[in-house]
Amino acid sequence: MALARHVTDRTTGTDAIADGKAEAVTELMLEVAHCFFRIRALGQKTGLITSWGGGAFGFMRSLALLGPLTVPQIAQMRPTSRQRMQRLADELAAEGLVEFIDNPKHRRSKLVQLTRKGAARYGELNAQLLAIATTMGVALDEADIRKTAEVVRQLSDDVKVRSAQLELTQRLRSH
Repeated sequence: MALARHVTDRTTGTDAIADGKAEAVTELMLEVAHCFFRIRALGQKTGLITSWGGGAFGFMRSLALLGPLTVPQIAQMRPTSRQRMQRLADELAAEGLVEFIDNPKHRRSKLVQLTRKGAARYGELNAQLLAIATTMGVALDEADIRKTAEVVRQLSDDVKVRSAQLELTQRLRSH
């Protein structure tokens, strides 16, 4: 069993007990963040991510997997604003990769869908990503990689819940 130790939370000034698991989760979060920035830099170099940081590949992937979506729907799937996703949608539309179509469920909120050119570009980017991925993690077992992805997914879900709780608490305090 890991040794527990007292640490002071700098945001609240309260004492908490940090055990080995808490330290491991902290280390994992920091490593994921570090890895993210390296992935983003690589993505910008390869065209998987636009130069201003928007995830063109992720945006197109959502449309390729889920079909036409509204910009607000795409924004809800990501930790970003609707305005940022609108900017990306407009950028991709200017390149002829997506198009806005009528939404039978909502008059003003258009659907975004891949064009033929966009579907082809998504296919190229996906193949490029897979080619990069085949050269990475060669010493790792596939089962370990899949388990790690699941752990990161669970941690991400926990962060999303915690973030929503904090947002609600802050709104309640401001009223």
